[in-house]
Amino acid sequence: MESMGKKKPRPRRSFTPEFKAEILDLCRRGDRSMGQVAKDFDLTETAVRDWVKQAEVDAGERDGLTSSEREELAAQAAGKPPPARGRRHPQGGRLEDLVRPLELGDFLLQRFDLG
Repeated sequence: MESMGKKKPRPRRSFTPEFKAEILDLCRRGDRSMGQVAKDFDLTETAVRDWVKQAEVDAGERDGLTSSEREELAAQAAGKPPPARGRRHPQGGRLEDLVRPLELGDFLLQRFDLG
């Protein structure tokens, strides 16, 4: 007897950034719901919702980890060096570059017993 009602899971697919951008654009227009966009492109509604949420985080419209921060964490978890581009400070420059002088100042204060 065949298993009734159980669907075989769909294999994991990957999508290009250009394809995701097209889907995001369609969702932002507002003439179709996320569910309808997902259905039209044979995607799961959950995947489309996740892409929209991540785009909002990347744009600073929602709290959370940006795509570059996620990449950096994934690289650290895998034991690889972080991506070269680094996080950006709202006023420009990498956050690491802004923190480094502060750490150096702390080091000097401790080294010469000034702090």
